[in-house]
Amino acid sequence: MHSMIRSTALALALTVSGGVLLTAGGVVARAELTRTPAEVRAGAYKLDSDHGKITWGVSHLGFSTYFGQFVNVQAELVLDPANPSASRLTATIPLTDVDSNSDGLDGHLQTADFFDTANHPTATFVSRSITVDADDPTEATVVGDLTLRGVTRPVTMEVQFNQAGPSMGGVYKAGFDGEAVIKRSDFGISYALPVLGDEVKLHIEGEFVLQPSA
Repeated sequence: MHSMIRSTALALALTVSGGVLLTAGGVVARAELTRTPAEVRAGAYKLDSDHGKITWGVSHLGFSTYFGQFVNVQAELVLDPANPSASRLTATIPLTDVDSNSDGLDGHLQTADFFDTANHPTATFVSRSITVDADDPTEATVVGDLTLRGVTRPVTMEVQFNQAGPSMGGVYKAGFDGEAVIKRSDFGISYALPVLGDEVKLHIEGEFVLQPSA
């Protein structure tokens, strides 16, 4: 029994210290996860839409912050860890795929009071600059153009790099979270102002999958 406990403890120690995945048959894989941006693989990435969405929050008559999400977001990231400013991000947000936890509100958001999806079914974001924080390389400021309801405005997003490496199934991913704030009135959405908040807080989460080299 004591021998079994010692063996188990040793295996756990190896797993934690060396990042080694162990099974009864021995070593099967070495975890290559990294939280160091310079170690991330360069290349073209696509968002895993199952693990990428935008959560929005807006003041509801001052009583609460009402949250909802955009799902089925499509995005592409060209990542250059050696020269982060050369990286590029583009995203397409299907405005019909909004989930507010209210069928009535989901329908209302499609109308001309809000997104006017009959004429503008998607929103898009295209980065213009990516600047890594001088003190913390896991943080960056992404400035880009958001087009919503046919109106394009600059948006600044603060991004946190989480980690990169093999995910389930061996797929190589890079994961990020982002925060931004916009005013809906800047995009011509003025319904129920000012009792319904103008400022919209956005939380973006994304796991990007490295694509095969061409």
